[in-house]
Amino acid sequence: MKKIKLILLGTCLTLLFACNPELESVNYDEINPDIFPTSEADIQSLVYAAYYPLRGAYSDGIHSTSEKGTMFVLDATTEILQGDFGVQQLATLHSYTAQNSGGITRFYDDFYNKISSMTLSIDRIQNSSVNENLKISGIAEIKCARALLCYELFDMYGPIVVAPLEVLKNPLSEEPLARLSNDEMVRFIEKDLLDAASDLLPPSEAKYGRFSQGMARMLLIRLYLHEKRWADVEKQANLIMAMNHYELEDDYLSMFDVQAPVDSNEIIWAIPADYAGTSENQWQLMVLPSNYPGRAGWGTIQSSWKFYDSFEEQDIRKTNLIAEYVGTDGVTYNRSNPGTIMQYGPIPLKISEDAARSTAITTVDIVMYRYADVLLSKAEALANKNNTPSQQAIDLVNMVRNRAGLDAILLADYADIDTFNKMILLERSHEYWCENGQYRADLIRHGKYSDYNIDLNGVSSQTAPHKALFPFSLDKVSEGKGAFLQNPGYN
Repeated sequence: MKKIKLILLGTCLTLLFACNPELESVNYDEINPDIFPTSEADIQSLVYAAYYPLRGAYSDGIHSTSEKGTMFVLDATTEILQGDFGVQQLATLHSYTAQNSGGITRFYDDFYNKISSMTLSIDRIQNSSVNENLKISGIAEIKCARALLCYELFDMYGPIVVAPLEVLKNPLSEEPLARLSNDEMVRFIEKDLLDAASDLLPPSEAKYGRFSQGMARMLLIRLYLHEKRWADVEKQANLIMAMNHYELEDDYLSMFDVQAPVDSNEIIWAIPADYAGTSENQWQLMVLPSNYPGRAGWGTIQSSWKFYDSFEEQDIRKTNLIAEYVGTDGVTYNRSNPGTIMQYGPIPLKISEDAARSTAITTVDIVMYRYADVLLSKAEALANKNNTPSQQAIDLVNMVRNRAGLDAILLADYADIDTFNKMILLERSHEYWCENGQYRADLIRHGKYSDYNIDLNGVSSQTAPHKALFPFSLDKVSEGKGAFLQNPGYN
């Protein structure tokens, strides 16, 4: 089999992030852009490279399920997760600053340059001589990857630097770049996603783990929610629903089981995980205490009792919030006897126990986006567009609640917008806890981020309005030589 060269240093990957000995990694400076890419294999290697930083790998994957991944840190800024040391404590208390927050500033430091790599890959494909259809499909996937990474960094830090192609093509010229304006940032992400939504495969044809038209439109929903563009949220939700592909899974828990949900029509995008470490799921290692029966872990993070108590008793979505267990020491641990294991709250396992795992990691896939999000997002958009909840919005919420085993709610009980929005925030936290960390953005959108943290942590909270954005590292600000400005409040 012919070896395929990848534009990645020390990288080995395949479509689903598993390592393939037939792939040979090479240095960037070994590639002659005049002769690469010239084949379908070359195009695919550039596409795979765009997925690479989006993996769940501990060392260099932004979606790691450890403290080096976005979900862990973002949910730890809310009542969903709490920690008493490290980056999780900084997040829990909102005590992050530009001086003490390497675990938070690193997401920009480590991943912003991946956006530039994707920009160069798009240009190489556009200027190649390969089949036009291969160009279109390859560029669509890379644009979706670039938009996803841009959106996630934008959500955490506000507008970022996006290097223009002409600057990237002249790397020897030192030119400090300013961050984009908010409008420029939104337009950049939006254009990538609209382009991708036109050219990606429909969800019925896209391979599991790859981007589809549904994923591009789901990201547009997240972007429009961020900007409170309610009519655009509704439009994208309607377009996804009109695909007639997605539907709620009957069994909520099945999506987080050891058997990958490859046939689920609720999954919009998931990251396949394996034991090889190319894209790994470390969540059980992170949350299970050292005395947990079976395969234990490090117990680095807990949920909060406030979050646990917010669920209705019969809600199946709290099934894997472990509120009591008998440890290997024979002691029963629970709220009354928490030890140092459950002093903040229950164990937020979320996924099924992988009792058969022989390593510290599990093969339970990392579910990122689901159709339930489309329904709740449309409900929120309908109510807020007119500043008045409607029966249609309530019906969408009830579709999600009914799957969770809950009684339907009534419009009469949520007839004003403030009551409705409080309810929708609660439903979103219950539906998506420990998935992609979006609940932080939900709280910020509704102006509740600091209020909820004060309610959770009391006098220990160090929150402030400017903490809705994370700080940039001092190194990045210094490298900007006056062109790159720190977020307000962190000077």
